Amino acid sequence: MTETITRTGADEPGAAETGAPVLEIEDLHVTFPGRGKSPDVRAVRGVGYSVRRGEILGIVGESGSGKSVSSMAAMGLLPDSARITGSIRLHGEELLGLDDKAMSAKRGSRIAMVFQDPLSGLTPVYTVGDQIVEAIRVHNPKMPKDKAAARAVELLELVGIPNAAHRFKSFPHEFSGGMRQRVMIAIAIANDPDVIICDEPTTALDVTIQAQILEVLKAAQRETGAAIVMITHDLGVVAGLVDRMLVMYAGRPVEVGAVDDVYHRTRMPYTMGLLGSVPRLDTDERAPLVPIRGNPPSLSDLPPGCPFAPRCPIATAECDQGEPELLEIGGQGHTAACIRAPEIDREGWTAADVYPVPEAAPPPEAQVRREDRETVLQVDGLVKHHPLMKGAVFKRRVGTVYAVDGVGFDIAEGETLGLVGESGCGKSTTLMEILSLERPQGGTVDLLGRRSGTMNARERFAVRRDVQVVFQDPMSSLDPRMLVFDVVAEPLRTHGLPKDRMRARVHELLDLVGLDPAHAGRYPQEFSGGQRQRIGIARALALEPRLLVLDEPVSALDVSIQAGVINLLDELKARLGLSYLFVAHDLSVVRHIADRVAVMYLGRIVEIGAVDRIFRDPAHPYTQALLSAIPIPDPEKERNRSHIVLQGDLPSPADPPSGCRFRPRCPKFAGLSEAERTPCIEVSPDLEATGGDDHTAACHYAQGRSVV
Repeated sequence: MTETITRTGADEPGAAETGAPVLEIEDLHVTFPGRGKSPDVRAVRGVGYSVRRGEILGIVGESGSGKSVSSMAAMGLLPDSARITGSIRLHGEELLGLDDKAMSAKRGSRIAMVFQDPLSGLTPVYTVGDQIVEAIRVHNPKMPKDKAAARAVELLELVGIPNAAHRFKSFPHEFSGGMRQRVMIAIAIANDPDVIICDEPTTALDVTIQAQILEVLKAAQRETGAAIVMITHDLGVVAGLVDRMLVMYAGRPVEVGAVDDVYHRTRMPYTMGLLGSVPRLDTDERAPLVPIRGNPPSLSDLPPGCPFAPRCPIATAECDQGEPELLEIGGQGHTAACIRAPEIDREGWTAADVYPVPEAAPPPEAQVRREDRETVLQVDGLVKHHPLMKGAVFKRRVGTVYAVDGVGFDIAEGETLGLVGESGCGKSTTLMEILSLERPQGGTVDLLGRRSGTMNARERFAVRRDVQVVFQDPMSSLDPRMLVFDVVAEPLRTHGLPKDRMRARVHELLDLVGLDPAHAGRYPQEFSGGQRQRIGIARALALEPRLLVLDEPVSALDVSIQAGVINLLDELKARLGLSYLFVAHDLSVVRHIADRVAVMYLGRIVEIGAVDRIFRDPAHPYTQALLSAIPIPDPEKERNRSHIVLQGDLPSPADPPSGCRFRPRCPKFAGLSEAERTPCIEVSPDLEATGGDDHTAACHYAQGRSVV
């Protein structure tokens, strides 16, 4: 089953129940003592907020801003070494100062938490049913086990676990990431708590699973009537979900207000930067994103005055005189910690006014018709199957994993192809098959006019010079024992660049990607995540390649840092005439960087075409669901959208469905008659044209539909 869900008036901001606050935090400070001679870390500095029953508060900010620490303090989960001052009241009762036994009585019954990584909150040696039963009976010791088990099954059904009575006996490793997060939500609501704190509950999930989890959270709130504190760095997620927002920076709130006020009448430059850095689906412009330059300050060595001043494009000398307090701007409880907030309000400045971003020039190849350009990569019918083995001593083959099953696409010179799909669809396997330069199990791969599997050692060496890769996690590809200079210089040495030119070339590359060449003598771990990714890009560009393969290069970064990397890739493409194969699961990122998009599902491409056409008029139901699941950072638009929420997870590639592989989750299939379903069940659809251009979709009933 697949649901299309539209928000109703009951979900509008302001629909929260009135009354006394359930949770109140006032002037909260959390300090972690430094080790040895290291200074103390002031992780939280004066946080205050309150939430009422039925209300959802969103807390947003970059990594390290103090969001999670403030919530862990409310749960009483910080280490004993942490120095905590201020006030945390639950139904008027002070929680600070309570011992662990008293807090344990409240955790799970009055106040509950959903963690970012569900595996950190689930015990791997107990079944999920036993863990839910334990959560129930620890606060209701007189409840019989059979009644607790029945309640656990009921909770699993509530959060959308299929065949709940059977899955009750499963272990956490037998569930997908999205299903484990559902189990965590079931545990959190098991005792009808008054407050649920959700700490980045959708960060590590695909957008389709993220949409499911958000709907489960809404259902959980309707079931319990609890107040929810949603912690996230994704401003799209909170846009259509929360009633009020609190933006944190350097351990303290810098803007607070109703969600519509914060999004549409932003008065703090930091919030403007966060909103401007989010890739959007609801715009036809290919304008550069707004990057916030620099990095958040160290919480053990804050700058004088406003902590954001070193990164703020409109900072003045007065900003360094003292840290600004939260001041009300325009009434209605909207406050901002910026001395220029009244001026921003008076002049009506937007992110574009505060963060001017130069337009990126189109690459010269864009003036040439695609069919007249050289093809740098051609993939036809690519197949990669893995044998499924069983037995410890005498192994035998019991099946096949169809990781990649007939993939085909091409990339022209100066073009970016975005390869998108959920985790497990075969994107990374496709990349590895292309980069290996070996003969594939099936199909062909032609790189720069040379066919994989037919090249000798010298030809392979030459091709590897022209094809480079940037990985998802830069720390996994940068040797922590090597200086940045040596990391970038390594491919130059391998390909014989003279030593007298080495230093100048490394400094040129670091400058090209926006890093200070003077920092070449540092180690990778001394840089931020975004800077490490720039080092990886500099290394990939060292040999002046023609094709860059980018494997989820921004998925692990904060949106503010992500924007700078995306803009850099666009700029490098125009300046150097590069071609990109850009792998991602986030279509909003692909919208800003790709010329064409190929959508993968369970080892096959189900839709491919020009990026504008696919985003404007997607023809395959899976593409429509992907686009529908991506939140838009606009509260009004997000509340009024209809979301296609897919049920279930990606089927196993070892046992794909017959006919159309998307059939078990397809919303269109669910509405067909028995006769119309026969082709979907029996025949695997091929890619067929859906219009006059090169837009094709693999669906028996392909039909364009606007979902953004």
